[in-house]
Amino acid sequence: METIETIGNSNPVLPEGYSLVPKGKLANAVTCLEMREKPEAIAAAERSDLSLARMTVPDLDTYRQLFRAIGEEWMWVSRLVISDGELADILRDPRVEIYVLSSGGTPAGMIELDFREPGACELVFFGVTKETIGTGAGRYLMNHALSIAWAHPIERLWLHTCHFDHPNALSFYRRSGFSPYALLIEVADDPRVTGILPRTAAPHVPILE
Repeated sequence: METIETIGNSNPVLPEGYSLVPKGKLANAVTCLEMREKPEAIAAAERSDLSLARMTVPDLDTYRQLFRAIGEEWMWVSRLVISDGELADILRDPRVEIYVLSSGGTPAGMIELDFREPGACELVFFGVTKETIGTGAGRYLMNHALSIAWAHPIERLWLHTCHFDHPNALSFYRRSGFSPYALLIEVADDPRVTGILPRTAAPHVPILE
């Protein structure tokens, strides 16, 4: 790793290709992945301890509560910063499908599939609650996500993940049949500094103020 000189000074000397991220901001490395063909076999086996149901008339408070429960640890904020009207327009569009995973009658995960682009589907949000990680619920949920998505007349299923996500997320998506096709860098306000998320969220990501 190259040395970053005088980083505490007002004019640090940075190696070529580096950019200093301002305090209060976050730099997020995003990987986009896609699947161009329906998998030959999708084992969406049922489990007695898990169930999946579509949220047919999404309630905004219920949706945001689940969104936080799953994504707060991984810096999910996009659905928390848009207005109720904007969120309602998305969730109540018939081309957007939301499914809730339940474990023992308690919400434990979600899938959000967006079919608004003809011939394509974006797996916008996918995740399980912290308590459910490591139980096989993620594989159960992904197999159902693939079955649901490819039951539609699509030619491409895609998603994106980032380095704020679970450390196994990228490898999980690749094992599920997705292939990386683009890398992006996003610089945005730290939601823990702006107050959108609590300061205890995502402890694996340092806060710089």
